[in-house]
Amino acid sequence: MSDAGFLPGRPVRVMVVEDSPVIQGLLRMIIAADPRLEVCAVCPSGEAAIAALSEVCPDVISMDIRLPGMDGLEATRTIMSRMPTPIVVIADAVEDSSLRISMNALRSGALSVVEKPAGFSHVHHAEIAETICTQLFIMSQVPVIRQRPLRAPAVLSGQLPYPEPGRRRVPTIAGLVASTGGPAALARVLGGLPADFPIPILIVQHMGAAFMPGFAAWLDGIVPLQVGIATAGQMPMPGQVYVAPGDQHLTLSPDGTLRLGREAQVSSQRPSGTVLFRSLAEVCGARALGALLTGMGEDGAEGLLAMRHSGALTLTEDDSTAVVYGMPQAAVRIGASSLSLPLDRIADTMRRAVAEPASW
Repeated sequence: MSDAGFLPGRPVRVMVVEDSPVIQGLLRMIIAADPRLEVCAVCPSGEAAIAALSEVCPDVISMDIRLPGMDGLEATRTIMSRMPTPIVVIADAVEDSSLRISMNALRSGALSVVEKPAGFSHVHHAEIAETICTQLFIMSQVPVIRQRPLRAPAVLSGQLPYPEPGRRRVPTIAGLVASTGGPAALARVLGGLPADFPIPILIVQHMGAAFMPGFAAWLDGIVPLQVGIATAGQMPMPGQVYVAPGDQHLTLSPDGTLRLGREAQVSSQRPSGTVLFRSLAEVCGARALGALLTGMGEDGAEGLLAMRHSGALTLTEDDSTAVVYGMPQAAVRIGASSLSLPLDRIADTMRRAVAEPASW
């Protein structure tokens, strides 16, 4: 959170960084209509936002990506290094250049990305406006800091140990689940795996559906593995990463192919990490690997517990590196985690698990 902190009973103070007068006006009206929020400043450039930051002390920043001079990515980097403040990126989901900058802004410390508001006559205006306000409110309460110290991984107390070496199985598939802070975390984990990683990886990342193709393309461009949006009926292959499309659950079918579905949300999410993990537990049992990374809420925890009960290796990101420790903490609380690890140890753990499970 910003240095000013969030005080219950007063509106969240939003700094709007946007150069378009039309979008400025739309955001002002959208934010003014939500009693939880108030606009404390409107800045037409990244430079102006940085100059005003220490005086205004917003709780959260609405950040445009395509700005005159310093773009939203550089502005995000500068703010997170000087005065860390929750940032919600407001981006055009259909422009490739904006998508790339948006994903890199998430990697640099922004917490989420939402679509730019449409005019009041637009058919989806109310939905987009509600998403913007909800994200600004929720993210205003996320504590953001420059850097968290890393500490050694630990086997969590009060939990059953991972099976003895002689009983462990080599994973044949992995599932990774993340939410707030997830794009950067997933880039770190996947970036630590070789292009010839011997098993496929299925991913659930909570993000607006409009951004999922751009997110997958961004990951594909920065990690050694091949990354793409999952399609129904695909047979997952080693060294390939399959990202759940927006607003559809991703599961593994008994015949080993991928399945997509629009069943009800689980933990208020679709796609849901719990749905993915449960399918891996049911189909692969001890020959699966699950990792639950940074994110708000509890999605993924119950599914990871099912994987652990089936004998799978289950990992959670440690609170020393998680942007938001909600989802990993929920898994730890119910005994779903075999190992709690700082982010930079997860890829190494995955490599060792598929190469030499007896060493665990």
